[in-house]
Amino acid sequence: MDMYSTQSIFLGGCPRSGTTLLQSLLGAHPKIASFPESHLFQNLRIRYLSRSLGLASIKGKKQLNWFLEEIGQAELKSKLSLFPLFIGQYVSVFTEALNKATEAQGKLVWLEKSPEHIRYIQLFEHLIPETKFIHLIRNGGDVVASLYDVSHNHQRRDIWGEPWTIDKCVKTWIDSVQFSSDHLHKPNHLLIRYEQLVADPEKVLIQLCRFLGLEFDVVMLTAYGETAQKVVRPDETWKASVGAPIKSANGKKFYELFNPEEQNYILEKLSVINLEDLEAKNHHAYV
Repeated sequence: MDMYSTQSIFLGGCPRSGTTLLQSLLGAHPKIASFPESHLFQNLRIRYLSRSLGLASIKGKKQLNWFLEEIGQAELKSKLSLFPLFIGQYVSVFTEALNKATEAQGKLVWLEKSPEHIRYIQLFEHLIPETKFIHLIRNGGDVVASLYDVSHNHQRRDIWGEPWTIDKCVKTWIDSVQFSSDHLHKPNHLLIRYEQLVADPEKVLIQLCRFLGLEFDVVMLTAYGETAQKVVRPDETWKASVGAPIKSANGKKFYELFNPEEQNYILEKLSVINLEDLEAKNHHAYV
């Protein structure tokens, strides 16, 4: 199997947009393998001159070694030099590991899902050619409420840092949607709305399979809970409900967490994004 003989899929979106649910549904397909979030690309990137030269951050080696162990490909650690300098060196090993792990499962397609990788699409496209990209976007007010709630109520400060402010939650959603918007005109990118996914998951999955060149399999709707157990780590407690029956998580939390003044402030800030205009840019309008 050469480096690019498997098909690769990237799934991204703002955190708390339902990306783990969609990952689990897709990963239940008999031909698709998926794995816990790698968080690789944000650990590779450094700023200014080093970025233009393709140099990698020293944090990248630790993160990649962890991921190789996580997916059962620890032997590939030896392919990294003692002090690898370039992003391409890491991505080469990363891709080989995903290919081997996918082949070991007897599958043909691997799906990478780390929400923050939405910021690194150009790098991803450059280093992993012919990847197909799925963008999942959820109503802004509901994402802001979920981000605010999770960052205040889960004690994983190594992941969430300090409790997020309203402004940070708002900016995270706006930035993520804008990153997606920049690429939706391309034929290898597809926009999916969370609200459509939970309202009619079979219809959306049929659309996705058509985009990916795969046959829809109803097992995606019956076995996604088992897949969720494989891609969600035990310490990701905020994802505990992913394998539950599919239903919309929109609505209540926004009004429970924020008072009317905060609600108006959030909605005004979010109004810079018009999701209808965004959907009009979607290259693949199958739904």
